[in-house]
Amino acid sequence: MTTNAHSSRSLRNHPGAAAVALAAATVLLAGCSSSDDTSDPLAGDKAAGDTVVVGSNNFAESILIADIYGEALKAKGIKVSYKPNIGSRETTYGLLKNGSITVLPEYNGSLLAYLDAKAEQTSLATVNAAAKAKLDSKLTLLESSPAEDKDSVTVNAATAKKYNLTATSTLADLKDIAPDLVLGGSPEFQTRQQGILGLESVYGLKFKSFKALDAGGPLTQAALKKNTVQAADIFTTDPTITKEKFVVLQDPENLFGFANVTPLVYKSGLSQEGIGALNAVSAKLDTKALLDLDSQVQLESKDPLDVAKAWLKSAGLG
Repeated sequence: MTTNAHSSRSLRNHPGAAAVALAAATVLLAGCSSSDDTSDPLAGDKAAGDTVVVGSNNFAESILIADIYGEALKAKGIKVSYKPNIGSRETTYGLLKNGSITVLPEYNGSLLAYLDAKAEQTSLATVNAAAKAKLDSKLTLLESSPAEDKDSVTVNAATAKKYNLTATSTLADLKDIAPDLVLGGSPEFQTRQQGILGLESVYGLKFKSFKALDAGGPLTQAALKKNTVQAADIFTTDPTITKEKFVVLQDPENLFGFANVTPLVYKSGLSQEGIGALNAVSAKLDTKALLDLDSQVQLESKDPLDVAKAWLKSAGLG
């Protein structure tokens, strides 16, 4: 299936940026994780010696994953510094190309859409191969994790209970139910293949009506909570899922593309031991774990560095 996951979003292009900007700012002001590095995150100087510079975009999940990457490298005796909360891909990609950043958490399908908006995204392997082919020659992607932060059709707890929908239910299970449900999402969701058009053509879903809200943000979350809509486009690692006991429906046909968390690295700045450490993180990090970690940071106000260290220890990587 041809998809251009998240091609219209400006950050990762990342949906959670607006919703978590305050959380990210609070985290940084509180002296979190990477704030031990007081250098200008936009400075273009390369790290001295053998220091690996781990960067992050300006939203809470990226900062958290960067802490996981950095602490995993430190556990192998690798010297690490942080450039947190930098900004959008347009900025971070340039800093990677000139070696100012060594490692950055990325989302494979979104990165490919940034590099080539017309690229087909048919499988994890084809997405990564295509992205690697389009990357600057000084950069590469390491192994992708199963963890994905992407669009989904998610139902509220009441709807899940009424129709016996669980975490293993798929979009196909909505075929007979959809005519009873109001679907919520951004205005663009109504006219996208990765939206209502694809839900109908791929899964045969015809909803009762559509309510235009925002892109997985507070309006959509509130409408789903209040049952103004019974299903909505919610991003798969949104902590609201945990808080409100929403149920994310599986997408076996990959209508919503690929957004696997994947390390993007400056080749000459990372040793084989460092590559191995980050690939080991990818092997352990899945969507369920990332949702739990995001919830700890964004709902429980835990320091992302502490959350990162605890998860690495539990995964045998710390």
